[in-house]
Amino acid sequence: MDVIDTALEVIDLRSFSNLWYWIALATLWSSVSHWVLGVPHDMIQRARREGGQAQTDVEDLVRININRLLHVVDSGAWLMVGLAAFWLTSLLVLGFWYDIEFAQAVVLLFAPMMLVVWVSVRSSRRIMAEGGTGDALYRRLTVHRRIVQVIGMLSITVTAFYGTWQNISVSILN
Repeated sequence: MDVIDTALEVIDLRSFSNLWYWIALATLWSSVSHWVLGVPHDMIQRARREGGQAQTDVEDLVRININRLLHVVDSGAWLMVGLAAFWLTSLLVLGFWYDIEFAQAVVLLFAPMMLVVWVSVRSSRRIMAEGGTGDALYRRLTVHRRIVQVIGMLSITVTAFYGTWQNISVSILN
């Protein structure tokens, strides 16, 4: 029994002191900032440099992805917003009223993602209104990516400070 207790003490299964949580956080924001409205950033850069078929590919991918996103939003937005609000509220209550660390960790992962979804819908509507081709499309995608990166940086910073505070609080109490 001493070996199991020692192993669990070393591994520490709480969320904010778990290495896997921080890896998941970094992977989430890395992926979200790399895939700009479903198009890899390197593909956008290549299309900007080379034009031709690469530009056509990016424009087609953007058109397909924003049409898909806007169709989902336009056909079931109220249901999605309602479910998202319910789950976020449930997690907020569990995490911050009942002090469940796992729920706090999930809130800090997914609450900023709701903001990213809102920014993505807004950018998609602007691209549709502008026609979505050439330099105007690249500018819009770059602005969208930078906004997502700022949201990600703020999210990681808040999560790091809160997680550190949680770890210090737990270590002081023990």
